[in-house]
Order: sequence, then C-alpha cells, then structure tokens
Amino acid sequence: MHKNSQAWLFLKPYGEGYKDMSEFKKVCQLSDLINNSGVAALIENQQIALFYVENKVFALSNYDPIGQANVMSRGMVGDLKGELMVASPLQKQHYNLNTGVCMDDEAISIPTFETKIENQSVWVKL
Repeated sequence: MHKNSQAWLFLKPYGEGYKDMSEFKKVCQLSDLINNSGVAALIENQQIALFYVENKVFALSNYDPIGQANVMSRGMVGDLKGELMVASPLQKQHYNLNTGVCMDDEAISIPTFETKIENQSVWVKL
C-alpha cells in the first residue's frame, strides 16, 4: 500500500516525557504506523525511522551513512539470515533492525533507539 509513498509524522512534544532528553517520548499511536513498513518522525529535531514489524516497533536514525541522506524510513524491511533488517533504498545495504549494524560491513552502523508500546501509544527513548 505505501511501498512508494513516504509517511511522515511531525511531532510536537507532549506528555510528561518531554522534560528530559534521556526519557521516553510519546511519539504517536500504534495505529499511525504501517505494518512491515517505515514511517519517518521528527522528534526533538532528530529524524527517526520507525518500523512496525512482528508486533514490535524499531527506531533507527533516518540517516543513511553510506548514501548520506535521510531515507532509511523508505527502506524495505525483511529477514536476512534470520535477522530482521531494513535495506537502504539508495545503495541497498542491509541494517539490522535491533542493533543498527550494517550486515554488509560491520564497521558501519546506524544509531538505534529503545522503544516501548503502552496503551497503544508508541514511545521512543532518545
């Protein structure tokens, strides 16, 4: 449905979690995410790529360090060698959704962020 479109969530701080940068930030409702696809969110001026896969939410930086562009939310998600991954839409490197490590060159990684789902709300810890 959204393979070629880009979904964006523009978020304004709300809730109690916005006082401390190291706390979880409520970013959206689970229903705002697309199963097996990415959505970009702007949280505290950071572009974050959110992926909802296998009933879990993964959060990575939206910045592709090889392609040098904010495009990771447009990547295709899947399984490679038993690991959940997202493929960069630019040069097709595979990044582990859990660790952010590039599966094609372990010297390269994308920052990841802890997530949680509470009462159908998605929270990300920056």
